[in-house]
Amino acid sequence: MGKGTAVANEFYMGQFNRRIFKDRRKRPTPGLSKFTVWGRRGTFRRKEDQRRGGYVDRYNSGLFFVLTMFVGLNILDAWFTMIILEDGGWEINPIVQSVITLYGDRFWVWKFCIVSFPLILLCLHNKFKWGMQCILGISFVYIIVILYQVFFIIY
Repeated sequence: MGKGTAVANEFYMGQFNRRIFKDRRKRPTPGLSKFTVWGRRGTFRRKEDQRRGGYVDRYNSGLFFVLTMFVGLNILDAWFTMIILEDGGWEINPIVQSVITLYGDRFWVWKFCIVSFPLILLCLHNKFKWGMQCILGISFVYIIVILYQVFFIIY
């Protein structure tokens, strides 16, 4: 390649290249925006972005399954708690015990809301390094609690 070709390429790339855009990655995508409903981003293409984490517009079916399981485990926990309390058991958690004292059998509404709000935040942050780990870890703890309650109800 001659010196004239290199100069022509440099001239073409420098002045006439219409593919030079302002880098849109300088500002991170906000957690809630117009793209939350109508966006297309489901994952990150670049390894650097995958390592750093961030917000996406669409979520995969695996996350939907885990979050639905989490809500189901929350409902089972409230239901099993009511069964155990009717059989003469008591609530170990002092916060939940005070809510049961205040609201009676309707404590499950409070419990559902208290668990669902952080679940939405974890869903929004699932592409960060700690996001999915928190979701899976809390789900594992919930499974252990449900198994304990089932064991307690049976015996």
